[in-house]
Amino acid sequence: MKYLSFSVDGRDTFGVVTDRGVVDLGGTFASLKDVLVSGVQVDQDRADHSLDEITFLPPIADPVHIWCLALNYVEHHDEVQAAGRVQELPKQPALFARSRDSLTGHGQPLRHPGVSEQFDYEGELAVVIGKPGFRIGQDAAFDHIAGYTIMNEGSVRDWQFHTRQITPGKNFYRSGSIGPWIVPRDEVGDVDALRITTRLNGQVMQDDVAASMVHKIPRFIEYVSSIAPLHTGDILATGTPSGVGFSRKPPVFLQVGDVCEVSVEGIGVLRNRVQGD
Repeated sequence: MKYLSFSVDGRDTFGVVTDRGVVDLGGTFASLKDVLVSGVQVDQDRADHSLDEITFLPPIADPVHIWCLALNYVEHHDEVQAAGRVQELPKQPALFARSRDSLTGHGQPLRHPGVSEQFDYEGELAVVIGKPGFRIGQDAAFDHIAGYTIMNEGSVRDWQFHTRQITPGKNFYRSGSIGPWIVPRDEVGDVDALRITTRLNGQVMQDDVAASMVHKIPRFIEYVSSIAPLHTGDILATGTPSGVGFSRKPPVFLQVGDVCEVSVEGIGVLRNRVQGD
């Protein structure tokens, strides 16, 4: 089962990917959040649209929260430290937030910031919350997960480092992407074994497994749900592995026309081309 949001025939809707295409559930449920809660099952021989007919949208149209982790892989911390940007490994999750309009869908253009040439890629595994909760303990964390998706958490590095607050470089309009769909938690298996790979114009730039995270998903959920209640459809981006562009010698930044692909085993491939300002 794969849940997605999409546009077709001039309207935005949502549904389920089947063996034959996409089933449109927009006339049956109020939102994809309701679909995630319902656990609906769909006939795999059914389809209302083919995949090549639709335009992919971010899977959740209106998350209350988009929480993201920085420096959550040891080797990524090491490369950022070598660049003189950080000191010790964070003892607590290094948390920041993104806005909804900073993300676009699979197959849609990443928007080059224009005011900067330091546009970087960050392939990540993202968690989608199903069951709401406040002050969730680590032992109950997985019960609150609806499924997983993929994020390219695009960063504008010089703006990120203008001050100690990294928010500006993380929220440029449509600088990141998410999708193509949500795979239910029960269909993913051992999340620590998932391999996250980023390719730029076909070349592997990042490659690691989720087991390399410093703060694992249960700790992430515990931490953010201590700040504010988590809601159905909230997105938690778990951090990026080493190999980002600004830490390379020489640096490698996204250019107009580049194609960036982030794959996560068992989930799929998130693909976007960089478009000019």
